Amino acid sequence: MESLGEVLRSLPNPKYRKQAEQKIQQILADPLVQKLRAKYPMLDDHTIKINMNRLYQYVTEYKSCSQCPGLDKCPNDFTGHYTMITVEGTEGDARLYDHKVSCKKFLAEQAQSTIRSRIRSFYVDERALSEGYSSTEIFDKDPAREEAVDKLISYILQTKQEGLQKQGLYLAGPLGTGKTFLMCYLLHELAKSGYTGAIVYMPDFAEDLKAMFQDSAKLKETIDVLKETDLLVFDDIGAENLNPWLRDHVMGAILNYRMNRKPTFFTSNHDLSALEQHFSFTSKDGDEEFKGKRIMDRIRPFVDMVMVNGYNKRGK
Repeated sequence: MESLGEVLRSLPNPKYRKQAEQKIQQILADPLVQKLRAKYPMLDDHTIKINMNRLYQYVTEYKSCSQCPGLDKCPNDFTGHYTMITVEGTEGDARLYDHKVSCKKFLAEQAQSTIRSRIRSFYVDERALSEGYSSTEIFDKDPAREEAVDKLISYILQTKQEGLQKQGLYLAGPLGTGKTFLMCYLLHELAKSGYTGAIVYMPDFAEDLKAMFQDSAKLKETIDVLKETDLLVFDDIGAENLNPWLRDHVMGAILNYRMNRKPTFFTSNHDLSALEQHFSFTSKDGDEEFKGKRIMDRIRPFVDMVMVNGYNKRGK
């Protein structure tokens, strides 16, 4: 944004000197400046004159904000900020100061950025965590999942009131009923209260672990993040290409660490019995019923089962 001095210098002298004077008179007559002078009677003409550039900035940025085009198109000197004026001193010795103030939209964006920074996403579309949530999407879009939504909301409220729970949730149901969406909503809402979270899309995670096996530092870092985060969601569990190493050394280590410490959440097309069957067989070692039961002992006692009914919303 140009300063008043730059604006006046752009007017050739003496032909446009009158226009320069008119510009100054417009600033002096502006309601904001009039209000400022009424609030601070000690402001004399001399103080006003030597601070004309500050007043120009004050008036111009206020007008920009009153017709805000959005943060991405903010015309002010500092995006999301506007100039405020304060006055100190007494009559004959008044001093005028300007300072930048964050606008509401900037503060809201900063708050959302802070919330998003608390949530890690592994192979889940970031838009699911950043596009926001409307009451229509959560409560009204599908009456058939109302019971599941009620349980989810109750869990969120309980955590906000009592602190981090040891018990998580297991959302089971048909394809496309919004299980991942609801878990992202839970993470977002609890991130507002300062909790960290991570969501892992299991089919892609299982594939990527093969590459991580060659990078022990990255593997350890990933497992440590999933162990330590306040809220952990395994999304679409049971759809991954299971192998013994993933089940016993990765999932087993993470779940063993978290049980009785921090809640773990799951979404799946399988119920708990079907998930146990999934964990009891691998293409490499065949049937391993004992190992399936062992991993389920780290899941079943630490989740409340929630059925998510409704129609398939994908592509709607």
